[in-house]
Amino acid sequence: MSSLAVTVVGHDRPGIIAAAADALATCGMNLEDSSMTLLRGHFAMTLVCAGDAAVEAVRAALEPLSASGLDVAVREVVPDPDVPAAVATHLVTVYGADRLGIVARLVGVVSEAGGNVTDLTTRLSGELYVLLAEVALPVGAAPGTDVDALRAHLEEVASDLGVEVTLRSVENDEL
Repeated sequence: MSSLAVTVVGHDRPGIIAAAADALATCGMNLEDSSMTLLRGHFAMTLVCAGDAAVEAVRAALEPLSASGLDVAVREVVPDPDVPAAVATHLVTVYGADRLGIVARLVGVVSEAGGNVTDLTTRLSGELYVLLAEVALPVGAAPGTDVDALRAHLEEVASDLGVEVTLRSVENDEL
């Protein structure tokens, strides 16, 4: 059994997800993890599927999407059993006027604290810029101490950027 990463990017239209999911199912590939969104009218999908089909067979099955103008990529991914899956423990929320460097500086603060961003979404609506980042903070960080220091550092950098930031813990659903 292999795991494959598939990305599909291009102008949005109805039926892209259905066509991709059908092609993968036809190959016997089970869709395990996925993320799909619209970015300024462009569809973007990243997924991991598992099954016995080879990379070339999956590429061939997805060829109709490529032929219709979408950028499709397929590559094998090898799970690393020594690297545990990162589970988001906190949510960083940013609101304010758009300006260059918001993501780089605030995500950089999280990285410096040993945190890993597991999901990030940004939106620009008029003059309002919104950033939502799910963050996995290091296991063993003393509750109430390291998180408070991270929150203070985020607020300091956000103040420099002229935006507002919050950091709060999140509950995770066990799957």
